[in-house]
Amino acid sequence: MNKKLKIRDLTLRDGQQSLFATRMPHSCIERMLPLYKDAGFYAMEVWGGAVPDSVMRYLDESPWYRLKDISRAVEGKSLLTALSRGRNLFGYVPYPNSVLEGFYKEAIKDGLNIMRIFDALNDLDNVAESVRLINELGGIADGAVCYTVDPKDETPVEKPGFFARLFGKKVEEPKKIFTDEYFVEKAKGFERLGAKIITLKDMAGLVNPARVASLMPKLKANLSVPVDFHTHCTPGYGLASSLMAIIHGVDILDTNIWYFGGGSAAPAIELIYVFCKKLGVEVEANMEAVGKIREILKGVRGELKDFDLAKSYPKDFDPLKDTLPAEIDALFDKAIEAARANDEDALLTACHAIEEYFNFPKPNLIVKNAEVPGGMYSNMVAQLKSLGAEDVLNDAMALIPKVRRDAGLVPLVTPTSQIVGSQAVMVALSRKKGHDDYANVSNQFSSLIKGEYGKTPVAIDPAFREKITGDATERPYDVSSYVKPENPELPEYDNVKLAQNEEEYLLLELLPSVANTYLRKRRKEEYDARHANDVKEEVVADTPAEVASEEPITGPTLKAPMGGKIISINVKPGDKVKLGDKVLVYEAMKMENDLASERDGVVKRVLVAPDDVVSTNQPLLEYE
Repeated sequence: MNKKLKIRDLTLRDGQQSLFATRMPHSCIERMLPLYKDAGFYAMEVWGGAVPDSVMRYLDESPWYRLKDISRAVEGKSLLTALSRGRNLFGYVPYPNSVLEGFYKEAIKDGLNIMRIFDALNDLDNVAESVRLINELGGIADGAVCYTVDPKDETPVEKPGFFARLFGKKVEEPKKIFTDEYFVEKAKGFERLGAKIITLKDMAGLVNPARVASLMPKLKANLSVPVDFHTHCTPGYGLASSLMAIIHGVDILDTNIWYFGGGSAAPAIELIYVFCKKLGVEVEANMEAVGKIREILKGVRGELKDFDLAKSYPKDFDPLKDTLPAEIDALFDKAIEAARANDEDALLTACHAIEEYFNFPKPNLIVKNAEVPGGMYSNMVAQLKSLGAEDVLNDAMALIPKVRRDAGLVPLVTPTSQIVGSQAVMVALSRKKGHDDYANVSNQFSSLIKGEYGKTPVAIDPAFREKITGDATERPYDVSSYVKPENPELPEYDNVKLAQNEEEYLLLELLPSVANTYLRKRRKEEYDARHANDVKEEVVADTPAEVASEEPITGPTLKAPMGGKIISINVKPGDKVKLGDKVLVYEAMKMENDLASERDGVVKRVLVAPDDVVSTNQPLLEYE
């Protein structure tokens, strides 16, 4: 074998994020790390993406500790890689260069080698500073070009009849934006900026095998750096498209280990190994060590059953020991033959049969037809369930093309997938109530329309921008307007600072709401430990305390348009407010939303407090 294929293992980050909502605790990861040291992967994606947010929000763990511990265990045998959203880093708003530099410097110090950098708009101006900083700080900049497709027309026009076609006006097809040339130019731009690897990042699994056969050779011909291919199996293309990428010379392929592969994740390395063995391509990984990790992952998946999207396991398979039935082995040969002949239908038929034999999930036709990332779809389902509004799911899904077009035809990848998905839900709910489509918009959607996230692939209609933001003028993000978050002293915990070091303050800068809750827990634990031996006086009341009855609401109220968490409150009892004044900020569907007063009046009572979780239509404040 003279051809080699490098592997980037995604199991510990993208794999568990795609299949188990990033709920794998570090205690599970620790069990596998000694084996990962011997696995021989070119790179291991272990950080970034949803990890910094989720491990604090759901697991009450430190994202910095996770990175440092993995680095210590792997001992440099594989490069450690993370995913960064360019100027958004791991959050949902653009950050100034000072924040970018602080995070990259700390991450590289803690063991990170490769930072895969993408921008949700494919705006290269948004990634230039990240590429420069990563290279200067001693890391490897990996430029990820986000793959997407032109949306389907949500209101297709019937084809004209014969005479209309003969004598009528020619119906012009909308201009295609996301052509092969578009992606090649973005990749070349990344390389000019200094990226040492270029990734075709297919976050929704929408790149079909025929498109890979067209696009991959052009990328290879126009770039002098290695090309990585990243995809997902959600709509049913992943395995077949990965095979096509190998045949057309991809240098690095992203995979997961068996029980964390397939479905909404990337393909399983074991299936890729079978294909490569038949192709005469050497997979640069120690498959014996992979097999030992695979056995542990089977148990770990059982521990994550509450978050398992697929529920059913693939059947056990060890490509080093197990002999495939003749008819299944023949399917691998048929797939290779079809890929070489660029026969997409035959290739997909063979790959789907292989996946069915091994009990991997079938293609998700809802996601395929909607052309959205699987994670975006599952987020929308979860959001609507929490709001008790599951009945508008189909409407919200159908509205995605409209919202995406209104927003400048943005690719659907975090954070834009979350912004567009949440806004589609809001539009669907507004229509259900008989309100204007954009009666409620998140702060992030407004920022996107303003221009704060960067240049959209298609210019936003100034009239729409004025409708959403009150100003038709495009206004890019102004780094000089960034306000560093406060790091308050906490009198209830001996007046210690909320963030105790640079790592903790960086979390506060990046994810202020989540980090605030997480860090307060750490300070409370430390306070309790310091005062564990304090003698507590027992206070005995002279008379039994009466249970205070809650004062009934008698005045007009401002109610929550949807469920969420209170972030901040801008008014207090006695304040005079006017119609449209911002009175509070709440988080719903991971988006921050300003809530404005719906009347002129005087605030009688504020009925909620920061960090309160509220339900749809819950009263938030009462007017006199």
